[in-house]
Amino acid sequence: QVQLVESGGGLVQPGGSLRLSCAASGIAVSTNTMGWYRQAPGKQRELVASKTSGGTTNYADFVKGRFTISRGNAKNTVYLEMNSLKPEDTAVYYCYADRSWGTLWGQGTQVTVSS
Repeated sequence: QVQLVESGGGLVQPGGSLRLSCAASGIAVSTNTMGWYRQAPGKQRELVASKTSGGTTNYADFVKGRFTISRGNAKNTVYLEMNSLKPEDTAVYYCYADRSWGTLWGQGTQVTVSS
């Protein structure tokens, strides 16, 4: 079964850190462009970060210097390390993979930044 399963979300105080994980099955993270989007209540889904099969990374301006995308090929997992979190980072974070037929999405994981 081809699927992406996110984990690692939760409640964190401003300035804190979280690491999101996206475990892939049925596809190899090393040979696909994969990344993270997020969607806050009442807002459109927006790209956070991506990583190509060749290793090129891309970050939204609002996370540059704070978030890092990486992948663990042995565990077939994509990670999003999030530091210096702000209340405006509160959203559901979705892992995705670009496929020849379209985009494969995970179910999402909630990140809430609040004191």
